[in-house]
Amino acid sequence: MSQEDDEKYPPSAVSSWSGFVYQGKIALYHSLKLIHDGDLDFELQLDSSDDFAIYKNGKIHTAHQVKAKISKYRSGYTKALEQSTLIEYDKIKGTPRYFHVSVELDNTDDHKGASGETVKFYRYGSNYHCGLGEIEVLTKELIRKLCEKNSITISDNLINFNYCLLSEKISTKAIYNHKLNQVDGISENRAAYEGRINARNIWEELVAENPYQNRDYYAVELKARLQTHLEERLDQMLPTMNDATYERARRLCEHIRDTHINELKTLCQMMKPSERFQDVQTSDIRRYTKLIQAISAEPIFNHLPHYLDRENRFYAPTALDVDENEDCESDMIREMKNNEDLLRLLFEYNHLIASKAEASFTFNTKFTNSDDFDNKKATEKLESNITKSLCISVITKDDAEDRLNDKATD
Repeated sequence: MSQEDDEKYPPSAVSSWSGFVYQGKIALYHSLKLIHDGDLDFELQLDSSDDFAIYKNGKIHTAHQVKAKISKYRSGYTKALEQSTLIEYDKIKGTPRYFHVSVELDNTDDHKGASGETVKFYRYGSNYHCGLGEIEVLTKELIRKLCEKNSITISDNLINFNYCLLSEKISTKAIYNHKLNQVDGISENRAAYEGRINARNIWEELVAENPYQNRDYYAVELKARLQTHLEERLDQMLPTMNDATYERARRLCEHIRDTHINELKTLCQMMKPSERFQDVQTSDIRRYTKLIQAISAEPIFNHLPHYLDRENRFYAPTALDVDENEDCESDMIREMKNNEDLLRLLFEYNHLIASKAEASFTFNTKFTNSDDFDNKKATEKLESNITKSLCISVITKDDAEDRLNDKATD
């Protein structure tokens, strides 16, 4: 692609990850608000003409700039407000322009720029701000109203499911735009500019046949809960994170977003291998993500996040909080006997990094291959020392770092 062709497209914010999460949630909320008001003839365009924009008949209808946690004073947004008023690319004279902020400001009067154009602060009910933790509540309420308006039988689970599904739709489009740029060589400006989401596609997700018949609700919910926790943690901790910690958290966030929902069941089973996975707990997510951010070695984000030592042994971070070694051992062996998926995973990832443990320890499982389960012959072989069984190591963060850093210094 020539430079001339590339310059036809407005600058993109696809490569700027900070604020992306908040931006996508605001874009979804505004799109649903338009649909609720009866408008199905628009396209949502992410990260090109502005942070997001609404197009109609190929022309920009409204331009939106989104800023998260810059300052509680209007003066902190002076440059961004002026940027919003520029006449450039598709933004012409008279284009309605809106400014979204996540914190309450001391002044939310309209801003008139040097261009003569005006940008208005976006209103959420009686407020001119909406935080990351608040936008989900507002968006789910819109989904409820849309369902009621169209006589769709609703429940809290269905509303939550649709929220997760639609949020995923926005994230997937952004990832696809990123892939076009990074892998296929298409400019990020063009990828974002042309990669729009049609309002009718958003609407069809809401009015589809009963989703429980053809989708795995719990897998969708799980992905959303993992993603939400990481997003909120990044939002809260951003001012105090160093660059390395931030980058690791960002990569974990993107890895989960890019992982198929069914594969996430495997990840969550390994978060707590001593229990049957049914519904991941918030405390487990918190311990797991904090551990990955705290370990000095860089994780490998391929399938399950993991680490390799100098002998190419696999180490999997977990949310294990070990009070008693014997209890952890018995719980894990009991679960392995009844959980074929976990047993197979542990034959590959048999070094487990505990989020909290007094000391590292190892135990013998008496399983000699991933199809053993409660195989009597396999156990007899173990007892006669003919066949070596699977050993599980549960190690502390410090011991894991010693092994992994030993690789790095060789």
